[in-house]
Amino acid sequence: MAGERKRLIIIGAAGMDYHVFNTCFRDRPEYEVVGFTMASAQNLGTVGKLRRYPKVLAGKLYPEGIPTYKESELTDLVKRLSVDEVVFAYSDAPYQYVMGVAAIALAAGANFRLISPRFVQLKSNKPVFAVCAVRTGCGKSQTSRRVYRILKEKGLKVVAVREPMPYGELAEEIWQRFASYEELDKAGATIEEREEYEPYIENGMVIYAGADYAEILKHAEAEADVIVWDGGNNEVSFFKPDCLIVLTDPLRPGHGICFHPGEVNLRRADVVVINKEDSATEEQIAKVKETVRGANPNAVVVDADSPLSVADPDAIKGKRVLVVEDGPTVTHGGMPYGAGWLAAKRFGAAEIVDPKPYARGSLARELERNSHLERVLPAMGYNKEQLAELEDAINRADCDLVLSGTPIDLARLVKANKPIVRVKYYLQETSKPDLDDIITERLTKLGVIKQ
Repeated sequence: MAGERKRLIIIGAAGMDYHVFNTCFRDRPEYEVVGFTMASAQNLGTVGKLRRYPKVLAGKLYPEGIPTYKESELTDLVKRLSVDEVVFAYSDAPYQYVMGVAAIALAAGANFRLISPRFVQLKSNKPVFAVCAVRTGCGKSQTSRRVYRILKEKGLKVVAVREPMPYGELAEEIWQRFASYEELDKAGATIEEREEYEPYIENGMVIYAGADYAEILKHAEAEADVIVWDGGNNEVSFFKPDCLIVLTDPLRPGHGICFHPGEVNLRRADVVVINKEDSATEEQIAKVKETVRGANPNAVVVDADSPLSVADPDAIKGKRVLVVEDGPTVTHGGMPYGAGWLAAKRFGAAEIVDPKPYARGSLARELERNSHLERVLPAMGYNKEQLAELEDAINRADCDLVLSGTPIDLARLVKANKPIVRVKYYLQETSKPDLDDIITERLTKLGVIKQ
């Protein structure tokens, strides 16, 4: 009937779904968003806490906020809430899964919709260098920090902005700025947040995040000459980029055109970085290059390594080690191992200890759910309970030391009864033009610097 509002459900994981609502549907009377859904596979610590999107963020049309439901109930929700359209809005989803959700929506009687970056990207009055990827765990953050450092060395004021990680009270996380460990402690940042924020702080950099990116952009623009977008998973940039740099991973060749919205990033990229070439075979690298040429032949391709380092390699040689890896990379990112496992092999560990006998609670269930893992323990810490489980597993493990491949200093959060050796890694381009050349050329074209 004329005048009726179109009723929507937004499927998400506490990130792009909120941004899609804020940019496409908030304060628009022709739409009524009757709920968000949360997938158990990307619950971000919200299991048992299906929170409402608060009224302070939801806007004037939603005085009670917007409820969240379980994605597993989608068929019933479409019928019970008279949903006209289901909007899919989260990242690193295989195409078969995306179309499976579409089939559920269509069969239940609702249209299914994906949103183009064109409609969600905010335009900044400052240049934006966006770093995105085709999959979780390709090396976006180390690349973002490399871009940040290049810009800073040119005398520019720089800040980074991270894709949402709003695990706390959303009304208190409209915008966040982190430049010190104390600010992370005060915010009650989870392990997953610290994995993204701490490396910036460690390098004297500033990073923003939160739940409302129009508000975040105002603060970032007021502080910086140039903004670096550091994407989460394989999400698209929330800001319209002046240069889009997209990471690929030769350890997962072919994935660049099999996951949403990773292929969108690949097809839109100005620059494609093939990372981790020092850990890949020539055949794997060649397959990635073939994929890039097929999807985006005009992109500039940059070859890169991801060198590993530890403070004392001799501390690892001949030892029995428990490997702790970056959680998102080895869980929904699908990697069987990460930097910690590679370091154990490279620096001569006698044995990589199986973590399964020592894990309890949700950590044990995570290991069972991710049967592809190669004797590694994901650093899950979306809440205090998971952090306690991680600490317990580490302390119960029969090993000589813990080899931590997470980007954070795990010893700051876990009271371990054995040494924790931290593995560090960084981006190192091996071809020309490299990122410095590309960024210099782009800044010159934008009139930011004179060459």
